[in-house]
Amino acid sequence: MKIVFLDAISMGDVSLEEMAALGELVCYPSSTAQEARERVQDADVACLNKVIVDQAFLDAAPKLKLICEAGTGINNIDVKLCEARGVAVRNVAAYSTDSVAQIAWMHILNLSGRAFHYQEFVQSGAYSRNPVHVDYAHPFTELAGKVLGIVGMGAIGQKVAAIGKAIGMNVIYYSTSGTGHCKEYPCVSLAELLAQSDVISIHAPYNERTAGLIGYDQFRQMKPTAILVNTGRGGIAVENDLSRALNEGIIAGAALDVYIKEPLPADSPLLHLQHPERLILSPHIAWYSREARARLAHEMAQNIKNYFGQN
Repeated sequence: MKIVFLDAISMGDVSLEEMAALGELVCYPSSTAQEARERVQDADVACLNKVIVDQAFLDAAPKLKLICEAGTGINNIDVKLCEARGVAVRNVAAYSTDSVAQIAWMHILNLSGRAFHYQEFVQSGAYSRNPVHVDYAHPFTELAGKVLGIVGMGAIGQKVAAIGKAIGMNVIYYSTSGTGHCKEYPCVSLAELLAQSDVISIHAPYNERTAGLIGYDQFRQMKPTAILVNTGRGGIAVENDLSRALNEGIIAGAALDVYIKEPLPADSPLLHLQHPERLILSPHIAWYSREARARLAHEMAQNIKNYFGQN
């Protein structure tokens, strides 16, 4: 069995030995669309993270039986076409729940607690010149008693909500699927969530229901003191509209780990704000803890074992 990993650089330094034990494993750091088609010609299994699987890809892979997504989202794969060709698609769910929740809360705490301002205040020497022992001009606000609004109450959303509850926040959520299955917290409309929340954290997939879900009109419905964090998928919060809302002070701040195009283009308005202190950016890193990647590698190997009936 030949297993081809087309963009293995996404796994970093995590061991792929468990996968290699299942057959001939060939790893490429990254692959263009043309390179991907050439490299899967004799593959039984294709492992990939962001490589696009379309008709041209499948036409080039007559032996292909299984596609293993190195992650949860499968927006890069034409699943219906794979089904029609008899090619199975397997992703990995829940491997990064703790990792993403941790980064979401890193952003929430950094924004609400003014972490970067205080760091700069001390390191710049301003604190040493201060007449008193505290930065009295820039107090922060406690999160206890405030409202945490979760967009998408799946496994990650529930983990983020539990941490918020432990801090003393009141949690509400909006179900992007319309099911409202989580009974522990109130399920509200998007308009209610926008109006009531002091912190909004996005944990939804990108699909026809969530694309452009939060644009300029929605930002205007939020509290001027509210912050928004997106560790879900790029494009759920409209980047141009978010930039405008931050520049105009419509909301207090935002943090993003995901973008509509990745890596983030150098000419993105997010990188050229009039008030850059209102925005924290991270490089799609929330899923990338060492522990999460180890779980991902293990579960991908398990997907291959299960498909081919190996013990």
